[in-house]
Amino acid sequence: MIAQNDPPPLPQKPRKAKAGTSPLVKYYLIFYNIISALGWSYVLLLTLVHLFNLDSQSPVISGSQSSTSPLTPILSTLRRLGYARPQNFEARLPLFLQPLYRRATTTYTRVGTQTAFVQTAAILEVLHVLLGLVRSSLLTTAMQVSSRLVLVWAITERFDVARTSPTYASMVIAWSTTEVVRYCYYVCMLVGLEPRPLVWLRYTLFYALYPIGAGSEASLIFVTLPRSSPVSSAKGTWKLADYGRALLFFIWWPSLYVLFMHMVQMRRKVFGGGQTLGAKPRSKVL
Repeated sequence: MIAQNDPPPLPQKPRKAKAGTSPLVKYYLIFYNIISALGWSYVLLLTLVHLFNLDSQSPVISGSQSSTSPLTPILSTLRRLGYARPQNFEARLPLFLQPLYRRATTTYTRVGTQTAFVQTAAILEVLHVLLGLVRSSLLTTAMQVSSRLVLVWAITERFDVARTSPTYASMVIAWSTTEVVRYCYYVCMLVGLEPRPLVWLRYTLFYALYPIGAGSEASLIFVTLPRSSPVSSAKGTWKLADYGRALLFFIWWPSLYVLFMHMVQMRRKVFGGGQTLGAKPRSKVL
């Protein structure tokens, strides 16, 4: 369901070569995970550069001039759709956060293509399981990858209101942070290393990334739904696809709980229930 953190995806068994696995397969997996880590690092870096205007390519006007902002038509459209009254919400923010909020509504224009490309490449992970290159559940892996692809291609690519939502930025940050840690972790496991800081990050960041990622994903699904009631609205207002997205929105939350608790259990196996955060794992990470 929530690939994402997917914020972090349901943990797979480390991509450590099994006994008898050819060196070629191991080198391929190392290469794949390095490239994936670099891809998500680029997405994360580009998102932060955009949000904080580090390259001076994402300027916004001051709050006092907001009525003439280039984003005004977009925000007005969102308001007519009944989405979160964005202008009113922005006005309640401290002045120093308002430029950040406005850039968040345009994050897709800077990282949308890159995010879609890097995430779509994760289809290879399903092939890895099918070919027996990694020891993971085919169903779990397919659900993780497909849920992200739904967000990328069926939600943000189809709906302007999702592309201009500030939660698109928070979703991408949650995804990319999770994946950078996850793929770096897998590379280390493949080469026989187990850096304690990386293990700690792998099994701790989910406390924040799961709620942020899943909440952002659910928000993007929600804003694509018709503003009218699905029961009392005029015939034909809600289409079958709309009901499908509404169903996804409601099942996102129990899925979050299940996956979150699974990560909690995995963390306990790694660190032990009574140990402090950052303590050396009792055994090899599962």
